[in-house]
Amino acid sequence: MLKNIADDLRCCLPPEAVLCSEQLALQRMRQQPEPTVHVDAFLYDEDVIDSLCEEGKMSRNYCTGYLYSSAAQLCGVELNGEFCQLQEMVIKKYQFSDRIKVLHADICTQGSLLQSADVIVMNNVFEYFLTEAEQASAWNYIIQNVRKQGALLVTVPSLQGSLLGLEINVQLSSWVEEIPLNLDMYPQRDIDREALEQIHLYKVLQH
Repeated sequence: MLKNIADDLRCCLPPEAVLCSEQLALQRMRQQPEPTVHVDAFLYDEDVIDSLCEEGKMSRNYCTGYLYSSAAQLCGVELNGEFCQLQEMVIKKYQFSDRIKVLHADICTQGSLLQSADVIVMNNVFEYFLTEAEQASAWNYIIQNVRKQGALLVTVPSLQGSLLGLEINVQLSSWVEEIPLNLDMYPQRDIDREALEQIHLYKVLQH
């Protein structure tokens, strides 16, 4: 089913999975050394990458990331309306609406959602889409609202990396503690350990 979803979305998006409406993201990507091409690992699995490499359209150096969850309720917050439409198409086609909901909104308007969440997943959420001042504002809002004791944050990259150089109103160590991840539980030879090492897990402290 996940492969079918990737096939559907690949027909709707350019290889880097960035839309023309994402001007800041496009600008940041164009600043990278050529001929770097960023691809979405969900849309382009090993077989597709192999085919593109054989055709000379892509090299083997690419960033990866995966998310699979059995959570009873999943809520995504997406600022870009075009991506919301794509997500809604997938949710409807694959009958995911009993578990998944997508909100077309700015995360800084979703205080009650942040306050009630048990697990919050943030994968490079602001770096390519907001200015540094906007990133600082968004992170301060998240820190202010994610206060549920024991709530978990899964982030790529680390919070330390994301907050570096930003004006944040709280000491990180007083908000969360990092939980070490045991990457040895993935014994597969083909696992991308470097990608796994970019994932960080934090637990919200008592306040």
